[in-house]
Amino acid sequence: MEDRTFMVPKHAGYNVLPNTPLFSRLLRFASRKPARIAIDDVRSMHQRTHLELLSDVLALRETILNTLDPATTEALERREEVYLAIVAAGGYEYTVAMLAVLALGAAAVPITPALPVEEAAYFVEKSRAALVLVSSFDLEKCCRLEKRISSTSNEHFRGVPIGPCTLTPTLSPTDILISSDRSLEENAPGVVIFTSGTTGPPKGAVMRRSFVFDCALSVADHYRLRDDDVMLHVLPVHHATGVGINFFPFLISGSRIEFRSGGFDEVWMWERWKEGAVNARRRLTFFSGVPTIYMRMRRHYQRKLSKLPPKELANYIAGARQFRACLCGTSALPQPLSEFWTTLMQKKIMQRYGATEFGAVFKVRLDDKKTPDGSVGELVNGVDIKLSEGDEGEVLVKSPHMFSKYLYDPEATAQAHDEDGYFRTGDIARREGKYYWIIGRASLDIIKSGGYKISALDIERELLSLPYVAEAMVVGVADDEFGQRVAALISLQEEDLTDSFLETYGNGEYILTIGDLRRDLRTRLAGYKIPTLLRVVEGELPKTATGKVQKKVLGPQFFPENYEACPEVQQWASPVVMAKL
Repeated sequence: MEDRTFMVPKHAGYNVLPNTPLFSRLLRFASRKPARIAIDDVRSMHQRTHLELLSDVLALRETILNTLDPATTEALERREEVYLAIVAAGGYEYTVAMLAVLALGAAAVPITPALPVEEAAYFVEKSRAALVLVSSFDLEKCCRLEKRISSTSNEHFRGVPIGPCTLTPTLSPTDILISSDRSLEENAPGVVIFTSGTTGPPKGAVMRRSFVFDCALSVADHYRLRDDDVMLHVLPVHHATGVGINFFPFLISGSRIEFRSGGFDEVWMWERWKEGAVNARRRLTFFSGVPTIYMRMRRHYQRKLSKLPPKELANYIAGARQFRACLCGTSALPQPLSEFWTTLMQKKIMQRYGATEFGAVFKVRLDDKKTPDGSVGELVNGVDIKLSEGDEGEVLVKSPHMFSKYLYDPEATAQAHDEDGYFRTGDIARREGKYYWIIGRASLDIIKSGGYKISALDIERELLSLPYVAEAMVVGVADDEFGQRVAALISLQEEDLTDSFLETYGNGEYILTIGDLRRDLRTRLAGYKIPTLLRVVEGELPKTATGKVQKKVLGPQFFPENYEACPEVQQWASPVVMAKL
């Protein structure tokens, strides 16, 4: 029998939201009394309730509909795939744009504003986006991007400013309706998240519409999110963590998301943490960072805050202890850094393992004090995992929250899976009991030297345990005799370069030789694992916008093929070899 919706007029209009779990949930939040703040945008000074948010979403959706070309509008009517780009940092305008795209039945393609126009154009053209929604801070870039795309690949392409559709007149909750039409298909595209490009050009991972609710709900349930939680959100909102962990789960939980976009500022961050400790109305309950953020905050604490009078310092320590949980994603938190924060916060920073294509599949449970050091936790219920060689090997995944495809790239989609349909992560893990450890990427973190298979991550962990090492990256460098040499790129922890260190290692200067390093690692690592190439860099190691160290790029850059001719690269030769020279 025909569905009733095929027999009656379409239920649509300015004030009618689509029939999806996400909008039904947000409308219920919009009816709460007293109203609560949904989004607190530090940069734009906007504090908006759920009702104000939905009112602005409807206004922007109408503007988009009036801008789209007729062919795209008709495609939306037929519920076909339509992609719309968003150039905005995390904040209120980003939230309005993301929800307006979903309210159209289209899929959102968030793009970082940090990209130059040519790089942004790659993502627009790769996704065949019909238009781009742009924040008030990026209007000049919007004009150049519109001109670039409309003149080369899509004459109908337009840029739409988000700002004029914010702070619109607030509707009454009873004025906003949920459509009685068929629910939007949960398997249809919802959000496109481009991979970081560590293994080739960035690919657009198409996340199903269920990503914005069912997947988000699983995250919310895992961390036991509540409507009185406050997430301090400082991560990029065009990558999986910023969207899938820090944004949608808190949005659908009725929590407050406090956005602080732009360049990371550890001084501001410590002051904001302290504010939450001394003012109950400003309390924070969740924070999510990457290792670089936690490293910079530790450095500021050691250099500045630890020298304050005890009473003043106590407020900063209380700020670090106010959270129900602090999360770390993107890459593993080095053990010395984890130990520092565990001591200061009196609880561990919660780690996990996942990827854009399939979400987080290993997680540490909230308040779980039994997870061994270095572990990324237990397998998430409902997820099918295999390690290719039993208790160790490549992580192979089948997850209910997996991506549907790489956008317009069926060949890459097919090649990403094995013959049994498992997604090939390229990551090597080991299992001990119910807990998992990540050993590294098969292509980058497994070094084959002199017949040995060596984990670069194991060496990095030992390097980071040395008091004078701030950051470390270990790679394999081609070698005729050994196949690969173990090479270490490090930056120094200046606050731990004490007088005794300088007396031992450097005649009063910040000098570290490969001989010094090997001597300090001798009791920690087997001889074949100890680096034979060393390069020390000033400041931090170069990273992506999400805080990742891209070994595929940095390895050849800092250890080129002709590294023997590079004076910055220190080489070690065994005493036996030296005796023969």
